[in-house]
Amino acid sequence: MTPLMVLILVGIRGSMAAFHFLKYFYTASSGIPNFPSYVSVGFVDEVQISYCDSNINKNIPKQEWMNKVSSEHLNYWKEETQTCRDKQQTFKTSLEIAKQRFNQTGEAHIYQQMYSCDWDDETGEARGYDQFGYDGEDLITLDPNTQQWIAPKPQAVITTNRWNNDRAIKDLEKFYLTETCVEWLKKYVNYGQSSLMRTVRPSVSLHQKSSSSPVRCFATGFYPNRAEMFWRKDGEEIHEGVEKGEIVPNNDGTYQMSVHIDLSSVPTEDWSKYECVFQLSGVNEDMTHRLEKTRILTNESNTNILIIPVVVVVAVLGLFAVIGFIAVIGFILYKKKNGEKRVF
Repeated sequence: MTPLMVLILVGIRGSMAAFHFLKYFYTASSGIPNFPSYVSVGFVDEVQISYCDSNINKNIPKQEWMNKVSSEHLNYWKEETQTCRDKQQTFKTSLEIAKQRFNQTGEAHIYQQMYSCDWDDETGEARGYDQFGYDGEDLITLDPNTQQWIAPKPQAVITTNRWNNDRAIKDLEKFYLTETCVEWLKKYVNYGQSSLMRTVRPSVSLHQKSSSSPVRCFATGFYPNRAEMFWRKDGEEIHEGVEKGEIVPNNDGTYQMSVHIDLSSVPTEDWSKYECVFQLSGVNEDMTHRLEKTRILTNESNTNILIIPVVVVVAVLGLFAVIGFIAVIGFILYKKKNGEKRVF
């Protein structure tokens, strides 16, 4: 995961309760059997809201509440579909030029873009991000502070020079990411507030493979993904011997996480001094589970518990680990929902 994605996805309990973000991923590919040559997906707060690819040639809503947008914008999905079709041609050309720039021909290649904006509905602060990549590596990144394009690859320097020297492009990019994108993010949050703003407490359990193995505190079924979990001893948070896992999605739209603690050097009679604490954004009360031998599920008694992270279809191409798409041939900026496209 790139530093930018960490910045976008990280959640902090309490202070992040009013934080929302809108992200779009675009991917062009070649040489990958049985996979669309173009895919686009949209997300609000990690919830997928739209999908289009070169096979179905139609942009479709992925949440029921996204149909509400048509009540205000009658041609919304028609325009989104047209944008999807138009971008396919541009991305196809972009991918071919990218291969020329890198002196490549056949085989599998991937060309990506991720742009996003985030908004704090308490402070009103808004920020925008844009990144491009090719074959799994960053190609061009927009510095959100300086609004300068940065090229990690020499093949993209000519493009960043052109974009950085064009004031109109920079102004349009800044306005789109910090104004237009945020305007639509607010609309989507309003449409889906009953779903996006809900809080679902997890089920929490304790597991241990053997008597000498670390104890795992496992929480699953919670929402949103802004959560924290840790171990305490005598009321004080501890870090020694503790290993925390990442928050990952379940296949029902909720999330799971776990945190391990090594108690191999702690006498069994002192285990009751330890407790696992789970904190969820939007919920004031902590969920605490004191460590008791009788509450621990062993490996044998836990054979029916499955941990199944969801992988969005586009993750096959590494969309969440690799960001970017059209760096080497020009820049596409369009004002979403009115069909306008600008190709440079």
